Amino acid sequence: MVIPVHDINPLRRTPWVTYGLIAANVIVLLLTPGSQASVTGAAAQAQLCSQEAFYDHYAAIPHELVTDHPLPVVATGQPAPAPDTCYAGRPAYHKIPVLSVLFSMFLHAGWLHLLGNMLFLVIFGNNIEDRFGRVPYLLFYLFCGYVAAYGFAFANSSSLEPLIGASGAISGALGAYLVLYPRAKVWSLVPFLFFIPVIIPAWLVLGLWFVLQWVYSAGYAASGAGSVAYVAHVFGFLAGAIIGLFVRAASPPPQYTVHPRYRAVRP
Repeated sequence: MVIPVHDINPLRRTPWVTYGLIAANVIVLLLTPGSQASVTGAAAQAQLCSQEAFYDHYAAIPHELVTDHPLPVVATGQPAPAPDTCYAGRPAYHKIPVLSVLFSMFLHAGWLHLLGNMLFLVIFGNNIEDRFGRVPYLLFYLFCGYVAAYGFAFANSSSLEPLIGASGAISGALGAYLVLYPRAKVWSLVPFLFFIPVIIPAWLVLGLWFVLQWVYSAGYAASGAGSVAYVAHVFGFLAGAIIGLFVRAASPPPQYTVHPRYRAVRP
């Protein structure tokens, strides 16, 4: 898989919503119990139990989304005597499953998880914000996140694992980018011996990304990336691509006043 680092696609305005989403994700990670452990790579049992309780409270859990009822037993945040186990009990809070999807979009398992998502958001989300407008883009982002979360939940209705991360919503931005700017050029790193920088059209970068997500979600290959919600990525991407097709059909691409070297790039 290639790693995008920058696209050659001009903007008409500063993407404040995209920057705001990135800032919000960073701030939320700093406030979560596991943020320090995600930097050092180690965590005490008490901290792990606290993080588990935090996710049970705020994160989207597929079984809760499907049934629209919170779990009757959750982690309390207190470590049990046995190694790597935590006490469980009835929740001391009232959880609304549909709102947990919104919270989950801003929760990440650690800094690597966050930075990987934010890289894709800042590269591809800014042009979608520029094309859609700030408020419609924010609504689009949240909508794709909901589609991704509920799509994953109905495909894994018995799962009790917390579903966290902005990747479902960001996948929607990737899908819209693919249909709106397929020929935009993207500087990418190709992991061949060393990371070789090359310029690749967006349709190839994002097309390969989507194919990999679908292959992993279908179980045709082992991802080696742990419990990644590939099905959510697929649902989010398709939702974004469909909306992008409607936008492309309803409005012509904007005209930019840019440096001549960029004028050969057509959306």
